[in-house]
Amino acid sequence: MVHITARTPCHPTEDRDKVRTALLNIFPEGQVEELDEGLMSSGDSGEHLRQMILDEHIRDTARSVMLRGMLDGRTTFRINKQVAFVGKLSFQEGSSPLGNIEVTVEDEDIKAVIDHLAESTVEGAE
Repeated sequence: MVHITARTPCHPTEDRDKVRTALLNIFPEGQVEELDEGLMSSGDSGEHLRQMILDEHIRDTARSVMLRGMLDGRTTFRINKQVAFVGKLSFQEGSSPLGNIEVTVEDEDIKAVIDHLAESTVEGAE
């Protein structure tokens, strides 16, 4: 069964409700927990993430990022927190001043989950 965890720091200069909104904009089906250093969302559905990837026409980018982060039944990647706050999706390669949303997707068949979340647009691609 797929399990998705998203963590993000919440700095003293940030509004915790806005950070919560950023998480919920990407993972509305997740349960948000308060942590000392920030917030964490966890859940068993990535359907909203999948729909955002489709709507924003970034399947190949999302797929590439997820495949690059794949290891031992999980994939990890970062999402820009400020972009998430406005309801958009932007994968982040490096760090950003306010931190990123660190996402871990776990499943026995992680490749199948990636295929579902970010189906390739290239015919016959693996």
